[in-house]
Amino acid sequence: MGNIKVVKFGGTSVADANQFRKVKAIVEADKNRRYVVVSAPGKRHSDDNKVTDLLYLCHAHIKYSVPFDQVFDIISERYLEIVRELKIDLDIQPYLDEVKSRITKNVSIDYLASRGEYLNGLIMAKFLNYEFIDAKEIIFFNNNGSIDWDRTQEILSKKLSENHRAVIPGFYGCNTDGKVKIFSRGGSDITGAILARVAKAQIYENWTDVSGFLMSDPRIVDDPKPIERITYSELRELSYMGASVLHEEAIFPVREVGIPINIRNTNEPDNPGTIITDDIRLKEGDNIVTGIAGKKDFTVIAIHKNHMNSEVGFIRKILSVLEMNNITIEHIPSGIDTVSIVIANSQLENKLNIIIEEINNKCNPDTINVHTNMALVATVGKNMVYTPGIAAKLFTALGEAGINIRMIDQGSSEMNIITGIEDKDLEKAIRAIYNAFVM
Repeated sequence: MGNIKVVKFGGTSVADANQFRKVKAIVEADKNRRYVVVSAPGKRHSDDNKVTDLLYLCHAHIKYSVPFDQVFDIISERYLEIVRELKIDLDIQPYLDEVKSRITKNVSIDYLASRGEYLNGLIMAKFLNYEFIDAKEIIFFNNNGSIDWDRTQEILSKKLSENHRAVIPGFYGCNTDGKVKIFSRGGSDITGAILARVAKAQIYENWTDVSGFLMSDPRIVDDPKPIERITYSELRELSYMGASVLHEEAIFPVREVGIPINIRNTNEPDNPGTIITDDIRLKEGDNIVTGIAGKKDFTVIAIHKNHMNSEVGFIRKILSVLEMNNITIEHIPSGIDTVSIVIANSQLENKLNIIIEEINNKCNPDTINVHTNMALVATVGKNMVYTPGIAAKLFTALGEAGINIRMIDQGSSEMNIITGIEDKDLEKAIRAIYNAFVM
């Protein structure tokens, strides 16, 4: 299909008429930006509401038999104001009336939540003079909630071949019963990735309100350096630890076919942002560490048993206890006679005592120690594997900052060193690691 660029604009990028004008300038600046995916209007300021949140609120009002008209009037005015200020020839009122009438007819939450993107897509298509393609007509789900790639590929390819330029609302598609089905929140990122894959785009541009990724959280590290380039694998590691700008499920559709993602800032269109690609070779002057991120609120269950390594099935028994209690695990660092199970507190709820009792009964360990209020810090960098002394430098930095390391774990890829520390030391640890490798 040639040098096609698929561009997705997040909620803050399409929050009002002024943001719409920025989007138009960006799209018109590059003729290859042929397919535009839009979110629902986001917040215009800190005290504002996202339209999707208001739509969910309407559904809650109906559920509890509370009048929803006042909330829906706020939604309607957002769209009417955008159309008025853009001075486009579009009567959005009939579309708003249709949504309002369907709310009272026991409409699904998926349909209602998707209307924010749908209405914004109609306006954006008119404003850009592009065709409008309803996502319900081109993206299809299987019964288990996964994408029906065969059907999506067939129908979406045909639709794109018929429409040289188009706007597509993000966040939803069509279920097997023909009804609207939504992705998880932030799912417009996934819509854009699907479009980029099927269109065989040269790049997928994801426009938001930040200029790509930063090496660390700016609320913790003063003025952290931007990340110019990052691999999909590094992004997965950092996103998992909370450094998320992009919906993590948006990575897979484009990664499988080698399409890079470019995170850009709608409010700073000249900033090149961050490129996410499959392979990056270390250049002179590049940082060895790509990023540092961390999360609090973990519990570590440390299990000790003499000659554990010679007991067949010991770890399997532990994992079976967690499986029976429907608990997922984060990490399993181990030694000859010890194994530690790292679990997010949100997974444990009130199950900790039950788990310990069942592990005692099944495994008969010598001791079980529970460490609460734990935080995990991930130091991520694909190039760390090629550089000697990384671990020494990291642990020296933490030691000089007076931080007690309770756990160390490194994956087989060697691009991620996880350190377990106390919750209270998380911010200090991230600053210490950042300063050691970047300053």
